[in-house]
Parts: sequence; structure tokens; C-alpha cells
Amino acid sequence: FLSRHRKRYTRFGVYRLVERCAARVPTLAARSITPHVIRHTSACHLLRAGVDLNTISAWLGHVSLETTNIYAEIDLEIKAKAMALCDAAASGPDRPWKENKGVMAFLNAI
Repeated sequence: FLSRHRKRYTRFGVYRLVERCAARVPTLAARSITPHVIRHTSACHLLRAGVDLNTISAWLGHVSLETTNIYAEIDLEIKAKAMALCDAAASGPDRPWKENKGVMAFLNAI
């Protein structure tokens, strides 16, 4: 990317450009928006759109898939979908924890 002076942007120049543009948006003005925040947000949106972690990992340039797994772990919507797939509502003799109200309250609060 070239600046208005036809010189390549440095990483500091990109940082300042993102800060300046975010400050112009009223809903973002009070927040600290950096290139890393944009990168992180893009990865979360890709994950929510159904793009698999291997593709996101390659796109972000992560060496290890473990680094990319952080995005899957922090997304509460994905956690809720995974919990919905579990049939925890059915009672049975193999679910002694079902009778423990403390455990059930904790699981429902997740």
C-alpha cells in the first residue's frame, strides 16, 4: 500500500491510519481500534461464517492450529450451538449429575 506521498506504508503508518479512521466513526471513537483488532475481528467473522479453522489459520499465517483454536474457544455463540447439540435434557440412570442442582445451574449459566 502506498501513502499519498507514493511511499510504502510502514506498520506504524498503518496503525495511525486505522486509528484515525476509527476515530471518525462515532460508535468506535471511544474504543481502541488497531490493525490487530481488525485482524482478530475478521478471524471471528470467518469462523462464524463457517470457514474451517485450517483455512483461517492459513489466512492468518499461524504456524500452529492451536493458535487459531483460540478464536473457536472465545466465541460464545459457537459454544452455545455445541451445547445445544448435547442432549442434556433427557433424564436417565446414567446421568447422576442431573440431580445435582448446582451442576445444572452452572451448565445453564454457560
